[in-house]
Amino acid sequence: MTSITRRILLGSALALGLAGTAAAEYPERQITLVIPFAAGGSTDVVGRIVAERMGRELGQQIVVQNVGGAGGSLGAQQVAQADADGYTILMGTVATHALNPLILTQKPYDPVADFAPVSLLVLVPNVLAVNPELPVNTVQELIDLAKEQPLAYASSGNGTPLHLSGELFKSMAGVDITHIPYKGSGPALTDVLGNQVPIIFDNLPSASGHIASGKLRALGVTTAERAASFPDIPTIAETLPGYETYTWNALFAPAGTPPEAIETLAAAAKATMADPAVVERMAEFSATIVASGPDELAAHVQAEMAKWEPVVKDANVSLD
Repeated sequence: MTSITRRILLGSALALGLAGTAAAEYPERQITLVIPFAAGGSTDVVGRIVAERMGRELGQQIVVQNVGGAGGSLGAQQVAQADADGYTILMGTVATHALNPLILTQKPYDPVADFAPVSLLVLVPNVLAVNPELPVNTVQELIDLAKEQPLAYASSGNGTPLHLSGELFKSMAGVDITHIPYKGSGPALTDVLGNQVPIIFDNLPSASGHIASGKLRALGVTTAERAASFPDIPTIAETLPGYETYTWNALFAPAGTPPEAIETLAAAAKATMADPAVVERMAEFSATIVASGPDELAAHVQAEMAKWEPVVKDANVSLD
């Protein structure tokens, strides 16, 4: 073996060794978790719990950045366009990865081509609630009142799962309730608590504290079964058979993120969601833990888009 050959082989071995070290060292600095909604909503609640525990699992801080607006599209677009190095990730939802692609006439991103799936974390119930000053105590009483006088409901924004939960309710109940969109659940809750708007469709996690304190009166959860954390709240389906909606939270990275980084993030997410303290927190608002791998999340996104397409068409929802 010549000295030149030895130097080439030595250099190649060194380069491979350095590459392996770099991959093994991910993450080497803090990670940004973009939450595509305003602070205070259920995605924000879940995201902050996950960021704190997952950061400890990875040995690096995960910094939460709220980027609200356009039903989650602004935050999702920011991550889609971020460097694909594993240091910017998204807390995606049914809105960002199923509804927006169906609703938006101008597509700021492709939910499949522009993202690398990491993990489907949880499935989250929604809830129909009212300000206690509204003289209704049941879903049926709300339907009856809506047939007698004009009413309005708040949601976290046009085209969101909560908006479509309301539209599905209106269709099945045969009532016309005006939709008032907000930039996130937090601002919507503020106005409902202040009785500027009497009704809200919200995620159960963000509304649970107000329900428990009596500041909101819950009429029904949107899932097929009652929520374990609030077993006394009936399902809407008990009044309107067949009614069911829910949302979900999942982690995505920009497309092209190194597989090693995706694997590291997915493993950290799985460990995070198995932590007893996290399990307890999720149980408080009846979030069902999934903690899937990347392939399962990819299949879930495709299934959700197929499920919501007819609902969006029936509601005639589109956004510029």
